[in-house]
Amino acid sequence: MAEETKKPTTEEKEQKVKTTEKAPEKKPKTTDAPNVKPSDIHSGSEASSEKSPEANEKKPSEKSKEDKVEIPKKDIAVARGRSYPISTKQSQFLCAFVKNKTTDQALADLAAVQILKKAVPFKGEIPHRKGPMMSGRYPVKAAGYFVNLVKALKGNLQVNQMDIEKSKITAAVATQAHRPARRGGRAGKRTHVMLEAKEAKPKTQKDRVSASGSEAPAAKARNAAATGSQRKKDKAKGEKQ
Repeated sequence: MAEETKKPTTEEKEQKVKTTEKAPEKKPKTTDAPNVKPSDIHSGSEASSEKSPEANEKKPSEKSKEDKVEIPKKDIAVARGRSYPISTKQSQFLCAFVKNKTTDQALADLAAVQILKKAVPFKGEIPHRKGPMMSGRYPVKAAGYFVNLVKALKGNLQVNQMDIEKSKITAAVATQAHRPARRGGRAGKRTHVMLEAKEAKPKTQKDRVSASGSEAPAAKARNAAATGSQRKKDKAKGEKQ
């Protein structure tokens, strides 16, 4: 008799399915390779994964704001104008007009000159003007350049930490600069201008005493000379009588 074929049971079928299924492939863990510089590759040195202790140390934080540079206080402020295209003669009279004034006073007077409200004292055969002067003019163009120069002087006073109200223009000089050639053999007008301001210091008691002491001998000498001359005149009158 032929052998009867046995039908596989459900359990055997499940076992065959499990064996046929492939197990999932495990991916190898990847590690980040250390950064290697090209110089290390050429030199043949191997890059180490461990960082040096110097690299681990944190750098000090840089200051966001730079330290302000302290400018020491000065006693003098100077402003210079080079090769102004103005008349040297007019500049000299304007220097005398501005001298011994504060910057604010000088700016106000120069503004009045520009609008023909105040004349600058001149010398020579020039028409008379109103005010405490004989003759004068209105140098409008030169006054405009002087306004810019006085403003620059005022800015220098602030930078030098000087008191603007107490500072006065103590020196003002105008000199002739190199004059460029013009058509017909003429020469153009060029002038250098320099303004200097100083802060007026209050006089102390020692300064007043020294000033009075220096003037006392001169005053005594004048009085002695006057009395001596008067006595001689009185003697001469008595002898005549």
